Amino acid sequence: MTKNNKQWLTPTELQEEYGFSKSTQSKYRMERKIPFSKIGKYIRYNRDQINQWLESNKVEVV
Repeated sequence: MTKNNKQWLTPTELQEEYGFSKSTQSKYRMERKIPFSKIGKYIRYNRDQINQWLESNKVEVV
């Protein structure tokens, strides 16, 4: 599985691939805006859930 096909992303990987800073991720997690899982003490993001979340929150510009 290549890096871009990993199912679970760390906060650093999410920042690198999607451009969400770690501080924005933290804010969104506290506000329950972004889907995430906490596995022990580690935060992980499911790539499919992030893609669905982005798709459902997009704004159409006309």
